[in-house]
Amino acid sequence: MSEQRITISLPNLLLIVASSLLLVLLWQLRSLLVILMISVVLAASIVPIVNWAQTMRVPRWLAVIMVYLTLIGGFSGTVVLIGPTVIEQIELLLRQLPVYVESLRTVATNLLSRLTDDAPTLVGQLVDTQSLTNWLIRSSQQLVLRSYSLTRGILGGVFSLVLALFISGYMVADSDTLIKSLVQFFPKPWDARLAAQAAPIGQRMGSYIRGRVLVSGILGIFITTGLSILGMPEFALGLGAIAGVTNLIPFIGPVLGAVPALIVALAKGGWVLLWVLLLFVIIQNLETYVLDPLLVGSSVGVHPLYQLLSVLGGVQVLGIIGAVIVPPWFAGVAALIENLYLKPKLRSEHREAIDRAKNNSDLPPLTPSA
Repeated sequence: MSEQRITISLPNLLLIVASSLLLVLLWQLRSLLVILMISVVLAASIVPIVNWAQTMRVPRWLAVIMVYLTLIGGFSGTVVLIGPTVIEQIELLLRQLPVYVESLRTVATNLLSRLTDDAPTLVGQLVDTQSLTNWLIRSSQQLVLRSYSLTRGILGGVFSLVLALFISGYMVADSDTLIKSLVQFFPKPWDARLAAQAAPIGQRMGSYIRGRVLVSGILGIFITTGLSILGMPEFALGLGAIAGVTNLIPFIGPVLGAVPALIVALAKGGWVLLWVLLLFVIIQNLETYVLDPLLVGSSVGVHPLYQLLSVLGGVQVLGIIGAVIVPPWFAGVAALIENLYLKPKLRSEHREAIDRAKNNSDLPPLTPSA
C-alpha cells in the first residue's frame, strides 16, 4: 500500500497566511465595515434625487448638501415634535408591562379553566409573570445593544452616524471617479463589466430602502390614527412609532410591531382586542397587496426565503442595524450575480439550443430502406 503525502507549496502557504491575516484585520475593522455598509445604503437611496437636481443645472456637490440638509432637517423636526411624547408613552408602557402580562395570564387561566380544574396551577407552571416580563425586556435590550456595541457608546454612535453621512455624501458627489478607481484593479473586460453594474446595483438597493422607509412611515401614521380611534390614545403614538420602526425589518417586523399593541388591547378587555387585531390585519393586507407592490415592487429580486434568511442573518450578526441594511445589500449582490452570471448563462444556453436546432434542420431527411 503506497503512502500519500500532502505537500503545500510556498505560494499556497503564503496565500493561506495572507488570507488568515486579512480575516483578522477585517474582524478588527468590523465597526468601520458596518459604517461603510450603511454609507453605501444611504448613498444608493439619495442618488436619484441628486441626479434629478443635477439635470436642473445644480452642481452635484451642492445637490448632495441640499438633500442631506433637507433630510436632517425633516428628521430633526419630527423628533422635536413627537419625540418627547413617544418616549413618554413607551416609558409608561414599560412601567405597566407587568400589569399587562398579568392580565394575559388571567385570560389564559380563564380559558384553561373551561378545560381543566387545574388551570391556575398549570398556568402558574407555564407562565411566570415576572420571568416573562424580565425576558421580554432583556431580549429587547440585547437586540438593541448588539447594534449599540458596534458604535462604542453614545458618542461613538453619533460619530459613526456623522461619519456614515459624510462618506455616503462623498460617494454620491464623486461617484464616477470612485467607481473608476475601484474597477481598475480588475483585468479587462471585467473592469468595464463591473463599472456597468454600479447603476443597476445602486438602483436596486436604493429603491428597496426608499420603499421600506415610505411604507413604514405610512403604516406608522395609519396605526397611530387607528389606535387613537379604537380607545388607546394614551399609547397610540408610542405604539405607532414602534410599529413603524419595526416595519423596516421585512417579514418579522410587522409581527413584532403588532405584539405590544395586542398585549395592551388584551389588558383593556372587551371588544378592543378584536378591533385592534382587525386593524393590524387590515394594515398588513394593505402593506402586502398595495403599498409594497407600489413603493417597493420587486426591488430585492430574490426568492422570499432568501430574503428572510438575509434578515435573520443580519439580526444575528448586527442586531437591528443588520436587519435593516443587510437586505438591500443582499439585493445588490443578487443584481450583480444576475447580470454577470445568470443572464449570460441563459443567453449562452439559448444560443446553443438555436445552433442545435439549426444543425438538426440541415441534416438530410431519412428515407425508408427498400
